[in-house]
Amino acid sequence: MDFGTHWQVYVTMPFIAALIGYVTKRVAIEMMFRPLEFVGVKPFGWQGVLPANAERMAATATEMLTTNLVDPKEIFARLDPAQVAKEIEQPLLRVVEDVTREVMETYQPRLWEVLPNGAQQLLLKRVQAEAPKAITKIMREIADNIEDVLDLKHMVVTNLVRDKALLNRLIRDISRPEMRFIARSGIWFGFVLGCVQLVVWALTKSPIVLPLFGLGIGWFTDWLALKMIFLPREPKRFFGLYTWQGIFQKRRDQVAADYGDMIAREIITIPNLLEAVLRGPKSDKLFAMITREVQKTIDAQASVVKPFVAIAVGTKKFQEMKQTAAAKAAERVPETIRYAENYAINALDVRNTIVDRMRKLTALEFEQLLRPAFRQDEWKLIAVGAVIGGLVGELQVLALLG
Repeated sequence: MDFGTHWQVYVTMPFIAALIGYVTKRVAIEMMFRPLEFVGVKPFGWQGVLPANAERMAATATEMLTTNLVDPKEIFARLDPAQVAKEIEQPLLRVVEDVTREVMETYQPRLWEVLPNGAQQLLLKRVQAEAPKAITKIMREIADNIEDVLDLKHMVVTNLVRDKALLNRLIRDISRPEMRFIARSGIWFGFVLGCVQLVVWALTKSPIVLPLFGLGIGWFTDWLALKMIFLPREPKRFFGLYTWQGIFQKRRDQVAADYGDMIAREIITIPNLLEAVLRGPKSDKLFAMITREVQKTIDAQASVVKPFVAIAVGTKKFQEMKQTAAAKAAERVPETIRYAENYAINALDVRNTIVDRMRKLTALEFEQLLRPAFRQDEWKLIAVGAVIGGLVGELQVLALLG
């Protein structure tokens, strides 16, 4: 086959190689994230690299987050307990009245109604007056002992493993420019290698050339693109002509802003923190803490109505009523705390804390934000690129020799 007769075939070779480079990159990128769940019949099938390793990926991301970026004790120390009590004062007063009436009516129907109105109001006002002080003490104790009631690592890992789409977004959203670079680099790398492929084919006419080059283009361009994302970590001049720095490292400020936004918006949120505190592995300690403080408040104020209630229900029953009131109040306090959410978001300032800390990370520490998503399984992505490239090369041979 000579160039003059089949020049169209020769001319298309670099462009087909560029297409191979691009397609293999797009496939590799999609295989990182999709599908969320395993598709196929094991062992034949596929699940996105990140979703398939959700627990390991989540643990790695959480280790970075809790070791280098967020200190729960420091964060919660920013809450002013008195301000929290002020933010929730009105709903808290309603809770006090609701719990008081509910307990009284449960243990002695109509007893509350027959109590002198002055006694009713005196008890309510005294307990309501003490409630903000109790909340202030509870919040101060929580802030001082946050690690006793909140397992931040457990919270983050649980949320990321439970929501694989969120884990995907965490990696994909902060690395969109890197993903675009990988895909587009395949075009240019592939085109250059395609020119070499053209020359080799013209000289040899060997059927093995095109599949081998296709395989090599798929493998080499995937490998090189992944390396260029992270390396070199610091700007480096090559051949005295141009300077290159891994594009992820180069985008440190923007990555920090995007990562901080996402963590504060979707992971370390007030609802998630409350969920972790109320239903996490350490929740029993929180409720014990709240119940203890509420019990103290009730004990301090119950003397007002004790003469009336103790006579009606008996001393033993009266003690049981106090315990029930403390338990019910402890259950309602957490939902009341939600009214302080806007204040807490601004006070905790999770987003800016993460951004500031990220910008102070070393280049190697910074790389660990994204690198684990690629490292362990990147050989699979490179291998897929090589196989696709080889198959396309074989199709070229069939087209040329058919």
